[in-house]
Amino acid sequence: MKWIIGLYGLQILLLVFLIIVSWFVWDKRFKKKHGVDVPPGFRRTNEISIDPTTKKKLIVYYNHETGERFYKEMK
Repeated sequence: MKWIIGLYGLQILLLVFLIIVSWFVWDKRFKKKHGVDVPPGFRRTNEISIDPTTKKKLIVYYNHETGERFYKEMK
């Protein structure tokens, strides 16, 4: 009986750990692709995106070497 409780406890701890780690990874990835200063190597495209959560217009920049996109808030 104790091993069953231990197994469930271990699963709950693992789930909590995964939730916490995924929150920090998502947050870091999201903030890296938005900002005020455009990183070197990025070129402006004609594309404008609207952030669905904040309703702000974002100018899309593209890095041809890495394939990454960067979003700068339109002022």
